[in-house]
Amino acid sequence: ALWLAAAVEVHTAKEVVAVNGTNQRLKCTFSSSSPVSQQLSVSWNFQPEDLSAHEPVFYYLKEPYQPPSGRFKDRVTWDGNVERHDVSIMVWNLKPSDNGTFTCQVTNWPDVYGTIGEVRLRVVQKVSFSEIHFLAVAIGSASGLMIIVVTAVIICRQHRRKARDRRAEAAEAAD
Repeated sequence: ALWLAAAVEVHTAKEVVAVNGTNQRLKCTFSSSSPVSQQLSVSWNFQPEDLSAHEPVFYYLKEPYQPPSGRFKDRVTWDGNVERHDVSIMVWNLKPSDNGTFTCQVTNWPDVYGTIGEVRLRVVQKVSFSEIHFLAVAIGSASGLMIIVVTAVIICRQHRRKARDRRAEAAEAAD
């Protein structure tokens, strides 16, 4: 006999962008045809951008287990609620070396097969004050220049209209 097992469906964002030095919640939710069981397990893993070996990030089975070693030791905490089908984690103090793909895998017996959620994390550098200042000055200058040009065009049109009206009055007076 062929037994068909229902599958767990895992849902994550495709990509998350976060600023260097900040904390980021990596959201992972799941749906299962079975109620949440005591055997529900969650595995979070990480694949760096250089495609070196996968690294364990976090594990959940009845309770959360932080990694005992590795780049995420003391930098990842559980931020989920299995009863609400949320198995998210929080990654603290992000670094450029955290760029890569995080995978979230859920098994909920008897649903042991299913999709694996993948979320690509991009850690970007903070924008420094000087860059913000430069951008503000550039936008402000461009806006100011546009206002000056529009004002000059309006003044020129009004001047031409007045000159045309004067010529028309002078022509009427001459007739």
